[in-house]
Amino acid sequence: MAVESLNLSPSLCRIRQERVRKRLAERSVDRAIFVGHENIQYLTGFRPHRLMQAAVCLEPEGRCTLAAPNEEPEVAAADNIVTFPAQWHCTLRQDQTETAVATLVDAVGDVLNGRTAVEYSVGSHHLSKHVGTLENTTDIDHDMWQIRRRKDDDELAMIRRAIDCTEAMYVRAREIIRPGITELDVFNQLQSAAVDVAGEPLTALGNDFQCNSPGGPPRDRMAQDGELFILDLGPAYRGYYADNCRTIAVNRQPTDEQSRAWAGIAAVLEVVEKTVKPGVSCRTLFESAQAMLDDYCSGAFFHHLGHGFGLFPHEAPHLNPHWNDTFEKGDCFTAEPGLYTDELKAGIRLEQNYRVTGDGVERLTNFSLEL
Repeated sequence: MAVESLNLSPSLCRIRQERVRKRLAERSVDRAIFVGHENIQYLTGFRPHRLMQAAVCLEPEGRCTLAAPNEEPEVAAADNIVTFPAQWHCTLRQDQTETAVATLVDAVGDVLNGRTAVEYSVGSHHLSKHVGTLENTTDIDHDMWQIRRRKDDDELAMIRRAIDCTEAMYVRAREIIRPGITELDVFNQLQSAAVDVAGEPLTALGNDFQCNSPGGPPRDRMAQDGELFILDLGPAYRGYYADNCRTIAVNRQPTDEQSRAWAGIAAVLEVVEKTVKPGVSCRTLFESAQAMLDDYCSGAFFHHLGHGFGLFPHEAPHLNPHWNDTFEKGDCFTAEPGLYTDELKAGIRLEQNYRVTGDGVERLTNFSLEL
């Protein structure tokens, strides 16, 4: 059965453009030029192929210009679309960034007059060659990271599709994981399950497919009786990520110690759901979770409690002592407490995805956490 494809809404893209224009006005910036795939998609709904480049110019008076590879996209929230040859005789050009920016600047006009905001994280000499030096450019990365925290309805629909992929992957995992199955076989079958739901190849698939290990890529290794299989799945549908983890007992008979650790981890998720609302400190929540898990075994929880996600696997808010974020309405975030000891063979991690509402959270992942 054909799967309906999802895309970002042009009208909501226009609203997102206005948010950026407001920030440009607050910073007295004359225009913004983007070359990062995530921001181009966020603002126009057009996501270039991963091997092709595009560029966008957003001007305060309202004009959005898109330089697209090869041909005009069927749908894009742009007032002016120009194209450039990203391939010559089917061969991908390696100078696409410079060509895209040059094509964009030709369409927009003089961009050396005034201040231009650019993404320093993905900028290059090709960009500065056309838009000016550090004296007349400014970094827009932090502004965009903050603006992108608020997920609109069209973005949430893409995220939900990615989460649907993970649910299908976990259903398949519980069907096939038994002593003797290899990690590579699990990986292959889970990828197939996700693609069936997506109806197309995925942007990404996830991180951890190892048994008797805190995580890592799949190996040609058989799962053993008594071990735990950590699956941290992060499929991305058309650029939008999900990220949730389950741990499965290979023989479906967890030990008393494994069950006790599972209960301690699940209790942290309950605290997350009762605690989080706009204005709550992410660092304080992390510290509370750390204390709860240290009661089980000091040092057995050694990573972040979670993070935001969307067009990038790790976004704000950061549930991490190295940041001092607070939750905001519209955030999509993960919570992924875990415990890792040799006795657990070799650990348990459970992860849920949430959206922050006006007075709490909506859990987006509603499938089993059981071992």
